[in-house]
Amino acid sequence: MEESQRILKYLTEVEEAAEDVLADKQQIVDLDAKRNRNREALSALRNDSQQSEDQEQLDKEISDLHKRLKAKVNHLHELQGKPDLKGYNLSPLSNDELRAINSILKR
Repeated sequence: MEESQRILKYLTEVEEAAEDVLADKQQIVDLDAKRNRNREALSALRNDSQQSEDQEQLDKEISDLHKRLKAKVNHLHELQGKPDLKGYNLSPLSNDELRAINSILKR
C-alpha cells in the first residue's frame, strides 16, 4: 500500500509539473500573438508612445516566461529521471554583442 501511495504521489507531482510547463508555453504563445498584433499596430501608428510601452512590456513578460520555463522544464526532466537538456540554457546575443561580432568580421 505504501509503495502505491508513493507512486501515486510521484505521478501527481510529474503531472503538475508538466501542466505548469504547458500553461507557461500557452501563455507565451498568447503573449507572442498579442505582441505581433502590437507590432502591426506600431507600424501603422509609428508615433504612439503607449503602443511602444505596451510592446516593451510584452517583450519583458515573454522574456521572463522563457526564463521561468527553462527552470520548469529542467525540473520536469529531473522528476522524470531524465538528464537536463543540453543547450537549453543558451540565450541569444544582444544587439551590442552582434555589432561587436560584425565589426570584427568586417576587418
